[in-house]
Amino acid sequence: MSRLVATSSVSGKAVPLDAENVDTDQIIPAQYLTLLTKRGLGRYLFYRWRHHEDGSPMPGFVLDDPRFKGAKILVCGKNFGIGSSRENAVWALIDFGIVCIIAPSFGDIFYNNAAKNYLVCVKLPAAQVASLQRDAADGSLQLRVDLAKKEVTSRRGFSAKFEMEPSVLKTLSERRNDLDITHNLEGHISKYEKTRRSFANDRAAVTIFEADRRRQ
Repeated sequence: MSRLVATSSVSGKAVPLDAENVDTDQIIPAQYLTLLTKRGLGRYLFYRWRHHEDGSPMPGFVLDDPRFKGAKILVCGKNFGIGSSRENAVWALIDFGIVCIIAPSFGDIFYNNAAKNYLVCVKLPAAQVASLQRDAADGSLQLRVDLAKKEVTSRRGFSAKFEMEPSVLKTLSERRNDLDITHNLEGHISKYEKTRRSFANDRAAVTIFEADRRRQ
């Protein structure tokens, strides 16, 4: 079973990323997909936006701005995470310290990968996202995302409800991955298997198999 504890909310400083249609290759370039560990992937997050071709730092990117040091909630434009299915994009965001992304829409595969890795993805209307980006521009906006209430709030009075698929909400709230769920069903699986016919010593099944093999 997963050692991660259940949670009902996430909170932290918000950082605005004024970009739409951010694909997974922009989140983490393909050359870093060969790394064999999740730890340390954060250094390659948005690598091409943060570094020159020679690897030297490129000044001006919002995540490297001292005002947003330690930010945990990324507020960005529509269609975040489109493109390839690389789960590494989610791992890089998490390793960097991001616990939640707020956007009008997400790439479907990215959205599912995020849920399985407990990265909260909240969909809000574009106007509300734009309002949050403006409020976050000075580096002082703190947000709270309440999964139980399905609500995003700030101390400045912002409040917005969001919808989330029940299965995704359950995964994020209980922090249980597919393997955890399968383990919990072990008793049911064993009971079902006992009701199934065994073909291991079934002479009729063996005869059919041997006849099919001879015909090939």
